[in-house]
Amino acid sequence: MARPKEFDPEIAVNQAMEVFWRKGYAATTPQDLVDALGIGKGSLYNAFGSKQALFLRALRRYRDSQTEALIEVLEQPGPVKQRLRGALTALAEMDLADPDHRGCLAVNTTAERAGVDQEAAEVLRRMLDRTEEAFQALAAEGQRAGEIAPGRDPAALGSMLMNTVVGMRLVARVAQGPDRLTRVIDATVDSL
Repeated sequence: MARPKEFDPEIAVNQAMEVFWRKGYAATTPQDLVDALGIGKGSLYNAFGSKQALFLRALRRYRDSQTEALIEVLEQPGPVKQRLRGALTALAEMDLADPDHRGCLAVNTTAERAGVDQEAAEVLRRMLDRTEEAFQALAAEGQRAGEIAPGRDPAALGSMLMNTVVGMRLVARVAQGPDRLTRVIDATVDSL
């Protein structure tokens, strides 16, 4: 009798994340996950409990990796506006380079699941909060450095920048080139 194939759950979460990112939660079937992970349905459910549980793990993985990567760029040394432009440009380039035009898993999930899945909504809220806090801190730093007018509310700027990112990630799904996103980035940085 053949021995069941062993798998690494951490790698499996990454593989599942790719499937959910490409297809969305509702369109992803358990068979899609089994095929992507290379395991049987029993192993899938034994390891993760349910499609929903695996999705939440994948969404948390995405949240952590994406948020950390953005914050790392925002916290580099150098002028605040330059770092902001670099972060926004990196997001645009990543989205435009994706041949599948998947956009952002968090933005896609917000549109698809936030109204019907409270656990996913909470994961997404935490991602939005953390990202907005990073933008707020950047705005406050810019004020201290004299790059951003001192009378502007850093919390409001953080919210505006967060919404700019969400909009850019949506537009990138249908953009045929970088021009529109470049205009958004330029206008956003210039508005500060």
